[in-house]
Amino acid sequence: MSARSLPWEGGCRCGQVRIKVSAPPLLTMACHCTGCQRMTASAFSLSVAIPSEGFAVTTGEPVIGGLHGATRHYFCPYCMSWMFTRVEGMDWFVNVRATMLDDPRWFTPFIETWTSEGLPWATTPAVHSYETLPPLEAYEGLLQEYATLST
Repeated sequence: MSARSLPWEGGCRCGQVRIKVSAPPLLTMACHCTGCQRMTASAFSLSVAIPSEGFAVTTGEPVIGGLHGATRHYFCPYCMSWMFTRVEGMDWFVNVRATMLDDPRWFTPFIETWTSEGLPWATTPAVHSYETLPPLEAYEGLLQEYATLST
């Protein structure tokens, strides 16, 4: 699977919630924060930032779990798979958990965040690494660089 093979489909573990991606990703990432570690029961979470207009829930009704504030994590209400995240005030993208895609084999994180909270043995092949989050002024360049590399 690649950006050239859009649309992509995916779903939760039990299949009751299905999603569709019809726009190329803006960025791929791994987050090492302790919140992601706990929600995934793993060393980090993997996400694909998708433009909002290119993302749809096609079956089922996800529920909010994890964080209930400005950042909202959406889960399948039955199997509780963490599927995607929306950030209030940043409605232009949706962070889809890469492993919810039917074929995530193409995925490689371009950036990794919150390495300051990461487990010492957990490494990724990310091109850019940040102890917390990238500075706001870095995002435009990161998006441009990712777009160049992923075409």
